[in-house]
Amino acid sequence: MRAVVGLGNPGDEHARTRHNLGFLVVEELARRWAVGFNRPRRGSRVARARFEGEPVNLIEPLVFMNCSADALARLDADLRPLPEEMVVVHDDLDLSCGRVAVKQGGGTGGHRGLESLVRWGGREFARVRVGVGRPPAGQDATTYVLRGFRADERDLIDAAVRRAAEAVEAILRDGVRRAMSTFNTKPAASAAGAETSEERR
Repeated sequence: MRAVVGLGNPGDEHARTRHNLGFLVVEELARRWAVGFNRPRRGSRVARARFEGEPVNLIEPLVFMNCSADALARLDADLRPLPEEMVVVHDDLDLSCGRVAVKQGGGTGGHRGLESLVRWGGREFARVRVGVGRPPAGQDATTYVLRGFRADERDLIDAAVRRAAEAVEAILRDGVRRAMSTFNTKPAASAAGAETSEERR
């Protein structure tokens, strides 16, 4: 069974931070598909849904990011996803703020949640990356991703959450390759500014 796994950290203090974009996208999908999450059990909360007639589980591991796979491994057998069936949604420092991109496999870029999943089941799961950009000079990445968005970023992030939800739906409906051709197009330089080397790959 397909599963969409949003990565984040538990607790109200993390709810609208950069590192919790995975949760925000999964919750957007739950709204679109008119489904609710169950009570947290075995370290995760799950919403059972259907998309295009096929069953899909929406999963939020309610553990700290570097233990994400531990929560998935503890799920009941009928809810536990196989790595090759997962679409993982996560924040990404290597994409400019608000960019959305689709990827299959590859490295982790130091993302602790991805590192946990790779150790558990390998790296060949589909990914929807939601850009948060690089921290300002003098601020370390950990502090940056655990902070909320600036007022001038909120509309951009709300739009990115909606676009990331559309990217997940495209993967489920059309497959990763077609979704990549739709969502990985390079924006106009005037709108996006300078890109990182990772964005140009």
